Amino acid sequence: MSAQKKRGFQIEAFKHRVVVDPKYADKTWKVLEHAIHEIYNHNASGLSFEELYRNAYNMVLHKFGEKLYSGLAMTMTYHLKEISKSLEASQGEIFLEEVNRKWADHNKALQMIRDILMYMDRTFIPSTHKTPVHELGLNLWRDVVIHSSKAQARLRDTLLDLILRERNGEVINRGLMRNITKMLMDLGYSVYQDDFEKHFLEVSADFYCLESQKFIESCDCGDYLKKAERRLNEEIERVSHYLDSSSESKITNVVEKEMIESHMLTLVHMENSGLVNMLVDDKYEDLGRMYNLFHRVPAGLSIVKEVMTSYIRDTGKQLVTDPDRLRDPVDFVQRLLDLKDKYDKIIALAFHNDKTFQNALNSSFEYFINLNVRSPEFISLFVDDKLRRGLKGVGEEDVEVVLDKVMMLFRYLQEKDVFEKYYKQHLAKRLLSGKTVSDDAERSLIVKLKTECGYQFTSKLEGMFTDMKTSEDTIQGFYACHGAETGDSPTLSVHVLTTGSWPTQPSPQCNLPVEILGVCEKFRSYYLGTHNGRRLSWQTNMGTADLKATFKGQKHELNVSTYQMCVLMLFNNADGLTCKEIEQATRIPLSDLKRCLQSLACVKGKNVLRKEPMSKDIAEDDAFFFNDKFTSKFIKVKIGTVVAQRESEPENIETRQRVEEDRKPQIEAAIVRIMKARRTLDHNNIVTEVTKQLQSRFLPNPVVIKKRIESLIEREFLERDKLDRKLYRYLA
Repeated sequence: MSAQKKRGFQIEAFKHRVVVDPKYADKTWKVLEHAIHEIYNHNASGLSFEELYRNAYNMVLHKFGEKLYSGLAMTMTYHLKEISKSLEASQGEIFLEEVNRKWADHNKALQMIRDILMYMDRTFIPSTHKTPVHELGLNLWRDVVIHSSKAQARLRDTLLDLILRERNGEVINRGLMRNITKMLMDLGYSVYQDDFEKHFLEVSADFYCLESQKFIESCDCGDYLKKAERRLNEEIERVSHYLDSSSESKITNVVEKEMIESHMLTLVHMENSGLVNMLVDDKYEDLGRMYNLFHRVPAGLSIVKEVMTSYIRDTGKQLVTDPDRLRDPVDFVQRLLDLKDKYDKIIALAFHNDKTFQNALNSSFEYFINLNVRSPEFISLFVDDKLRRGLKGVGEEDVEVVLDKVMMLFRYLQEKDVFEKYYKQHLAKRLLSGKTVSDDAERSLIVKLKTECGYQFTSKLEGMFTDMKTSEDTIQGFYACHGAETGDSPTLSVHVLTTGSWPTQPSPQCNLPVEILGVCEKFRSYYLGTHNGRRLSWQTNMGTADLKATFKGQKHELNVSTYQMCVLMLFNNADGLTCKEIEQATRIPLSDLKRCLQSLACVKGKNVLRKEPMSKDIAEDDAFFFNDKFTSKFIKVKIGTVVAQRESEPENIETRQRVEEDRKPQIEAAIVRIMKARRTLDHNNIVTEVTKQLQSRFLPNPVVIKKRIESLIEREFLERDKLDRKLYRYLA
């Protein structure tokens, strides 16, 4: 079966010639023009939009698009001119209402016209690069209505007047304002900017300049900041209600410049209400407001920080240099902690924990704490007071808070090795007298010091705790071996201290009572028998004793120091002795002896001796007698030694000298380490490197560094370069 031959089809153009009426374009345009007039006259309900669309379509199809487009522009211009004339008669807010109403009508008309001329909008306009119908309508509204000679200034002035009235407390039609500003934005951002925003910002600057000057003259700093904050919030709210969002940053900049930036120094230094007064009176709300407002302007927070820093430094300097404050070290340190707490709270509550302010506070404390060379000693005394009695009954968390505060002050110290010196002395006294509140608290502080400064800083402190534990085992072993031999001898408790770990100083041996000497010698023999190659020396200035005494038949148990025990035991064989005789009999150093006698004879309620003549000062020929009239409601009476809590000036000088001596080998070791690594280095760089290495413990004096370099050269660790005398070489 043969396949049928496929036949192709072709569509050809209609060959009958269509004759167009020569007046077709004019007639059709008349119809469309009439429709546009009806739309603007609000008579659009009778129009056939389908027929109108077809007419507009045919005009474009028959190449009459230009006539249609130009006719549309002329007709819209005519109606907009009529609208412009009608607006001239209205005044004030009514003028804005009319503009708003006419603008809404124009937009509705424009939408209908655009629907009718949709084909022209889609074909003719893109091909001829003309303005689309909707955009044309907006441009004509802008040029004919808004930019007319009489309307442009009126519109701007009316808007600005309503804003001024609102700033002065009147209620205005915000919805109307929003519609008008949106109209300006719809006409183009440049229209909004040039016709309104630019003038709005200029007028606002003048308004706030005058108002801020009036407020500065009549308000204190806190009230002024409240008013400035309120104005700023009002402008932000105004933008959100009826201005374009792009205006927010601009108008807030105006308020910030006129109300804050122009008056920053005046506000900060305002008499009786400025920043310093706010700090003194803990005005967290006002300080927070100042921070938030000044944060908005360039260099605002820098001014606040500088004034705060200057005030804290002055306050701290007065505190650490006030002679009255230095009399009580514990109160001195407590005041420092209170001052730190005060400003920590201000920075947390008012300044949002701003790191810049925290750093400024730390810098200020480091500055003035180190103005007082006795700060390391006083901080150690504060710790001593807290760990002896100040933390009794305090919870573990509260103890940690106190220790953390101490560590905070410790970090500010430049002479941490001086603190270490005093801390070792005070810790030794607490451990040997059993006066520490909590071993856990003691160890916790040592852990914190170790974390801060490293193992080397705390190794000797940890050794002290080790000695205390070892001593317990040693004394138990002694009594296990020789308990029977001691018989009625006094009970002995010995702490064996490693010389390198404890801050013991060579002290002259006092004459112990014969009753004690026997048992001491037995312990010496036991200890040296169990530990080969060791030496024992008694530190009689550090011990305590319990004595039983009878006063007119009343028995008491006296807790005294070893020196006090030696003095009291003399009165078993003598009714009265002079200070000179006691000194010769006991060989106790005179300064220590005078303190012992003061505590035994001059402290009310503890005066187991009687002094003649009765006075607080002790002279060599003063006589002392057993006070058989002594009474106390306590069976156990503790008699402390009268000591100055802080070191005397000579003692302080002596401690300083010991610290300086201890620093010499550390400086030399640092120099050798540096030179070993660098081989050759000039003097200035050696000083810089040594300071950098040692600043965690102390700040070495450049003069001392130079002397240690000279010492190392003499001992042939280093040598000077022959050509450059400031250049040093390491000798391997």
